[in-house]
Amino acid sequence: MKAHTKETQSKMTPELALQALKEGNQRFINQNKVDRNLLEQVNDTSTGQYPFATILSCIDSRVSSELIFDQGIGDIFSVRIAGNFVNEDILGSMEFACKLAGTKLVLVLGHTACGAVKGACDHARLGNLTALINKIEPAVEAVTEPQDTNLRNSGNAAFVDAVAKKNVEMTIDAIRNSSSVLADMEREGSIQIVGGMYDIKTGQVHFY
Repeated sequence: MKAHTKETQSKMTPELALQALKEGNQRFINQNKVDRNLLEQVNDTSTGQYPFATILSCIDSRVSSELIFDQGIGDIFSVRIAGNFVNEDILGSMEFACKLAGTKLVLVLGHTACGAVKGACDHARLGNLTALINKIEPAVEAVTEPQDTNLRNSGNAAFVDAVAKKNVEMTIDAIRNSSSVLADMEREGSIQIVGGMYDIKTGQVHFY
């Protein structure tokens, strides 16, 4: 498969971009990855890049967007930070990716058994990690069940995953509320902003 060009990128719509990620994840699960010459793609993209999607995901070593969506060099912008939340710098990167570089889709991707979310559930405190955890803790408070404090911690896998999903939803809201550039593009239909959860046990991404 060849790298994306300006022409192929221009033909992508937000709907087609989302479909491409869904199909790529299915290929990943089925071990039916597209045959790519990555060095050829290096050469093809040496004078320019035309990705079709921007993906914000966790730094977790098991959640590489290029792999789990079966994408090659020049296909996606990959933004990674523990807990997949946004700040000013990440928003600026997304605005560049969509407004200036032409991507059609923003995907906020959480995952099951997320270590950063577990830290937030336990209200962990450690050096600079404390500030990062603080940014995820609102999602912990937003998940109201279970009410038993003994079950609202990293030992409860279902609670952790519920918080991870809520964190994705709150991050999407933050993108729309904090970036007029991206919010306007979404209203115009130039991009879509969607969420997803990656299951570390199955390799499947559930979109919503």
